[in-house]
Amino acid sequence: MKPQFFRKILNNGMTIILEKRDLPIVSVAFAVRQGGVNESAAEKGISHFVEHMLYKGTPTRNSKKIATEIEKNGGELNGFTDEEITAYWCRMPSKHLDVALNVLSDMIKNPLFDEKELKKERQVIFEEIKMYKDNPRLHVFDKIHGFLYEKPLGIPLIGTHETMNSIDRKKMLEKFNEVYKPNNMILCVVGDADFNYIVNFVEKNFSNEKGKIQKLTIQERNEQQIEKRKGIDQANLVFAYHVPKSNDKESYAAEVLTAITAGGMSSRLFSEIREKRNLAYAVKGGSNINKEFAYNFIYIGTMKDHVENVKNLILEEFKKIIKELDEKELNEAKEQLIGNHQISMEDSQSQMAHLLSDEISGNAEEFYEFEKNIKKVTIEQVKAIAKKAIEKYSFYALVPED
Repeated sequence: MKPQFFRKILNNGMTIILEKRDLPIVSVAFAVRQGGVNESAAEKGISHFVEHMLYKGTPTRNSKKIATEIEKNGGELNGFTDEEITAYWCRMPSKHLDVALNVLSDMIKNPLFDEKELKKERQVIFEEIKMYKDNPRLHVFDKIHGFLYEKPLGIPLIGTHETMNSIDRKKMLEKFNEVYKPNNMILCVVGDADFNYIVNFVEKNFSNEKGKIQKLTIQERNEQQIEKRKGIDQANLVFAYHVPKSNDKESYAAEVLTAITAGGMSSRLFSEIREKRNLAYAVKGGSNINKEFAYNFIYIGTMKDHVENVKNLILEEFKKIIKELDEKELNEAKEQLIGNHQISMEDSQSQMAHLLSDEISGNAEEFYEFEKNIKKVTIEQVKAIAKKAIEKYSFYALVPED
């Protein structure tokens, strides 16, 4: 049964989304349609930097008061930046919905961008950059992204030391004032809330100012590399390939292919690489499908001496899929995805993120069409993507240095 879903675009351009639930909990997010995909090479990381700074205080709330108002009312507060979105969210008892709306709206309307806090937060992000580089598993995902796309999209979302040092308060204010306007915003609520109350709140508390978002050209590429590093014991590798974007119905076939190849312990590659040959502990796959770009990936942790063998086994499995995939295996993969989709809806915060993602791609209501669209996927569509994957792919491995 389809949940109670409400969606409205207000006169000021803001999109309001509500999935109404009976449990006395709400997950609330204000999001902007801005992320790494909108950043030039010179400003890479500014969306993430702005996100950090919006938690540092407004004229009426310092950072502690922001956290206190949410947490002392039983809530939790956080945010995230992705390639196509930046979001500020909280989850709390539904009786405190007004607190959530007031705190989050104050943050996204009235940030101070205090000079001292900005300098301190820059250092925090430098440490975050180091964390990504020092963690082999995180590092290989940053690298594979750069092997799939030319700059600026190919530069890590978090930015670099050079871009972080170049982003001062003036640049941050310019970007904020350009982007953080109602027509670029989405307010998403999942839980026990009244839609009219939410709409009235926005109409009373937000202006009709218009903002703009920079659109940049995205260029695909493919590259392969094996890099050596001292001080690690395991080889971490990622195999990735371009797939149809979210506005293409064949993107659902890409998700089916991920389920077949590396979607859990029953998948082909898990069975072949871990269970049959004992070459790895971690064998995982996923789809990163967005409006502006999309790819599937396979991650494997193995021994240095097995890297080439594992890569060849991945390619061989795609060839087998092209020859062997039948209706039984296709339908099993579909049922797995549909079940995972249904389970993901249980948590309100997770559901909030799903709805935001689908709204960025076009319309949040598309989320509820997932089962229907997955069921439409054909063997021919899956095989066609598998064929392209072995013809054109990116590969990166970080291996121990002798």
